[in-house]
Amino acid sequence: MNRQSAPQPAGSSASARPTASGAVAAFLVDAVLVLLFVVIGRRSHAEGVDLAGIWQTGWPFLAALAVGWLVSLAWRRPLALWPTGVVVWVVTVAGGMALRAASGQGTDPAFIVVATVTLAVLLLGWRAIEGFRARRRAARAAAEAEANGTSAAP
Repeated sequence: MNRQSAPQPAGSSASARPTASGAVAAFLVDAVLVLLFVVIGRRSHAEGVDLAGIWQTGWPFLAALAVGWLVSLAWRRPLALWPTGVVVWVVTVAGGMALRAASGQGTDPAFIVVATVTLAVLLLGWRAIEGFRARRRAARAAAEAEANGTSAAP
């Protein structure tokens, strides 16, 4: 049976299928960006940026991020904007807010809006940039292959 590869969805690329170490690196990028969101938020509200404070504010979002990775099977295509990035983002925001509420932390509507927008920019933004860079590299490789009279296909 001859199986042809399916076309890649928008916002994804063949490079969205990394090695295990690439998936770990992508998860760490997400986690660092969630922590960046926490630190920026704490500083903007003149709260301490000590480890205890960062942990108190950040653990709900980090836990939700891990769930988002599990739900989306993100290790399969961690750089894909859709569906991986979107599912990870939505679960991180919704789960983080649910865990904050369950642990007695605030979920003011303004905070929900700010968290939703900020985490979208961070968690989706880096994937969009990487997707753009991968498409540029592929286009360059194809152009070089064409100029050399060879095929860019693997």
